[in-house]
Amino acid sequence: MADRYLSFTGTAPGRFLTRRLGLPQPAQLRREALTGGLLHLAAGKTELDLASVLDRTGLAPDTDGHPAAVVLDATGVRDVDTLAGVHAALHPVVRSVATSGRVVVLGAPLDPADHHQAAVQQALEGFTRSLGKEIGRGRTVNLVRLTDASAAESTLRFLLSPASAYVSGQVIEVGPAAGSPTAVPDDAELPLAGRTALVTGAARGIGAAVAGSLAGRGARVVVLDVPQAGQEARRLAERLGGTALALDITAADAGERIAAAVPGGLDVLVHNAGITRDRRLANMPAERWSSVLDVNLASVLRTTDALLAAGAVNRGGRIVATASIAGLAGNAGQTNYGASKAGIAGLVRSLAPHALAGHGVTVNAVAPGFIETKMTAAVPLFIREAGRRMNSLGQGGLPVDVAETTAWLAHPASGAVNGQVVRVCGQSLLGA
Repeated sequence: MADRYLSFTGTAPGRFLTRRLGLPQPAQLRREALTGGLLHLAAGKTELDLASVLDRTGLAPDTDGHPAAVVLDATGVRDVDTLAGVHAALHPVVRSVATSGRVVVLGAPLDPADHHQAAVQQALEGFTRSLGKEIGRGRTVNLVRLTDASAAESTLRFLLSPASAYVSGQVIEVGPAAGSPTAVPDDAELPLAGRTALVTGAARGIGAAVAGSLAGRGARVVVLDVPQAGQEARRLAERLGGTALALDITAADAGERIAAAVPGGLDVLVHNAGITRDRRLANMPAERWSSVLDVNLASVLRTTDALLAAGAVNRGGRIVATASIAGLAGNAGQTNYGASKAGIAGLVRSLAPHALAGHGVTVNAVAPGFIETKMTAAVPLFIREAGRRMNSLGQGGLPVDVAETTAWLAHPASGAVNGQVVRVCGQSLLGA
């Protein structure tokens, strides 16, 4: 369903009226190539070698004072005095960043032996999230914690690209790499060529968009959905040059059947299948609770365990699960759904180090906010409008936004990103 308010605010009368009434004025997000250069700044003493990594983002150095992107290296900030350098660097330029531009702050891991460094590096989170909520004009602000610029290349390329249009206010940890994930694939345009990806709940909506993004990067995609959606799944698989797998993901033997369907193993496993059965807890029958928990959480746990135990996720593989901001901030009438999606976040954070150490596999999650789908189009008008406006970008996201974030986490060069839950919510004003 079209966002008529967003379209109206893009007209001259709409801008005038909304300004006079003090109403939100969201900017139409640009999901094509960023226009403009890259401004590289630093605060504090830094030893990061970013030049070659930033060169490969495809953005030339800014020359006209209106950068499409700003990267501030604050890894050297260790005390309150050097924290002032963050203000000094960004204060003169923040207004000049282009519409739908990017601001990426680079921070260092918190040093447990230095509480001054830990305090000011933690301060960067509050700074980044606050700037994201005030910067406006469709611009995003994110914080990346890292120690090695080369290990963060795929993350920087994502955050400095149109693919991250609906990702803002996020703190992403880039840690030790799995295997040799910083190696550039043979074909930069098709980084998943020769790899097999399986997406659950893929026949429609966000799942179909994820399958399309992975196939567009060269993956052979297995489109998994319930038998009732078999016809849609087959059509999509045929269009993407993949295969369809009709399977109820809650079946006790789902993991074994998936492993049998991909004898060469999986390189990317995306847990996207999910349902809602909304009702306030006082009015919620046990069946509504158990069905949501079984599909959204228990099936993910069972199939992941089975596939890892069977060695059906190849070394260097990627597991990406779908959480939700409802699991992070809560939502009235969704105690079952919120519990299931918070459980996904717990699964990711617990399993990630073990899967990496034991199987060479990374485990991450995307947490969508209000995404424009057929499901949200059926939400009552006022609730739908609140969902669209209650974020820093003032609009709903698109399925492609979740798909592009998933594709970044699935990239062969993203092995240094592990155990992360990345919100794709336009920086929702609710929840941290």
